[in-house]
Amino acid sequence: MTTPRPTLLIVGYGQLGMAVHRELSRRDTHAILATTRSLARADEMRATFRVDTLLLRDDASASVDALRAAVRADTDVVVSFPPDGTSDAAFAPALRAARRIVYISTTGVFGPVSGHVDDDTPVAPEDARAAPRLHAEDLWRDVGAIVLRAPAIYSAGSGLHKRLLAGTHRLVEDGNRYVSRIHVDDLAVLALAALDRAAPRSTYVVGDHEPATQRAVVEFLCARLALPLPPAISASDAPPTLRGNRIVDASRALRELGVTLRYPSYREGYEAVLRDAGHV
Repeated sequence: MTTPRPTLLIVGYGQLGMAVHRELSRRDTHAILATTRSLARADEMRATFRVDTLLLRDDASASVDALRAAVRADTDVVVSFPPDGTSDAAFAPALRAARRIVYISTTGVFGPVSGHVDDDTPVAPEDARAAPRLHAEDLWRDVGAIVLRAPAIYSAGSGLHKRLLAGTHRLVEDGNRYVSRIHVDDLAVLALAALDRAAPRSTYVVGDHEPATQRAVVEFLCARLALPLPPAISASDAPPTLRGNRIVDASRALRELGVTLRYPSYREGYEAVLRDAGHV
């Protein structure tokens, strides 16, 4: 008799969920099930991405029942949707019986902290943007989840190159604020490594090896795309995601999870992104 494969349940099938799906499809180790709240999206996921879907309805209790029924003793879970104020509190207990859970959070939990950031850096629970993420982390950690705090995530379909091409990106002042990044495929590998190797309820910051100034990355991309540098704006006029100045040290995660990044810096990552998107 053939032993059934374990299941990976992807809760939130956005760019990261799709990257996890691609990586596991190459490995062929798990059956994959992904959630969606839209019947049309479920049809698209099955037809385009060839992934089995679990439809979550607007009725919270029905969604909880569906999630609970989907979990077996050999089910692993990757959670990658942003907090909405209600879903985490409902979904986390429903998935308690899973073998392992990874919750994808953000380095935004450090709020206004500038400079070097690592796993020992205090978070900012008083910060309005950090507080919902920290609450969600606690809910998932309470059911045993491993938390990965990710910086800016980029891919062929999403990132700085898209804003530059659209003419909507602006440098913040002199562009010398630091931004940490991670290619979505590397984050997918880290999530799967955490499922395999991390201790339940552990927390890691993740990112690539080379945080860089906004200006350095913009100049690199503008040169590759034959674009002029974008205009500058003041920090007070910039969106919150561009006001930060954090240098994320992800060395502990890479060491303990045994991951070698495919894209150790923005240069390798964006070369792949531009190639995949047909821009070079």
